[in-house]
Parts: sequence; C-alpha cells; structure tokens
Amino acid sequence: MKNSGNSNAHDNTDLYESLRLELRRGYLILAVLAQLKTERYGYTLRKALADDGLAIDESTLYPLLRRLESQGLLVSEWREEDKRNKRFYRLSADGKRMLKQLVEEWRSMNTSLEKILPKE
Repeated sequence: MKNSGNSNAHDNTDLYESLRLELRRGYLILAVLAQLKTERYGYTLRKALADDGLAIDESTLYPLLRRLESQGLLVSEWREEDKRNKRFYRLSADGKRMLKQLVEEWRSMNTSLEKILPKE
C-alpha cells in the first residue's frame, strides 16, 4: 500500500513534534532546577521560564514539580501570600548537587553537539 504525499507530510509533522517534545523534556528539567535556586511558586516559575523563552503549560509544570520533589531534588511548603495559599518550591541540598552535575553534563554535551551539528 502506497502512502500519499499528504499522509507522509502529516507523519513527518507528528514525528517532528514527538522528537521535539522528547528534546524539550530534558532541558525543561534543567531549566526548572536552575530557576529554583531562588524560591518560587508555580506562577512566578512559569513566568520566569517564559520570560527566558521557555513557555511551559501548567499541565506540564506541576507534574514535573511533584516528580522532582518526590525524587528529593525539591522541597516545598504552603504559605499564605496575598490572602491566598501558594506552594513555594526551592532546590533541596540534593537538588543543588544534581543541578551542578547536570549543568556540567549539559555543557559537555553542548560542546560536542556544536562540533557535530551543521554550522548553517
């Protein structure tokens, strides 16, 4: 059975989106950890990431925060601010160590990729 050109273009779009999301997952973890060197609650974290060009949906951010906390990389606490309860997140001691290691790994991979990837 032969694919029509249109179906193939659609398949490529789906594949691109899948691969793009896979790449994005890794660097979002690093970006979230780096942003949480300073204590923040979800909205201010989302805004800081978006201001730096990394928009993230709430439906992605909050599960990621819960996972990182369950892994011991973040600590959180509920506090009242502006008459609302907000959950504030920050790096744990393990999170600080992990961030340092991941930044070193990112820089190493980035250096290698800069050598490998086309310059245009």
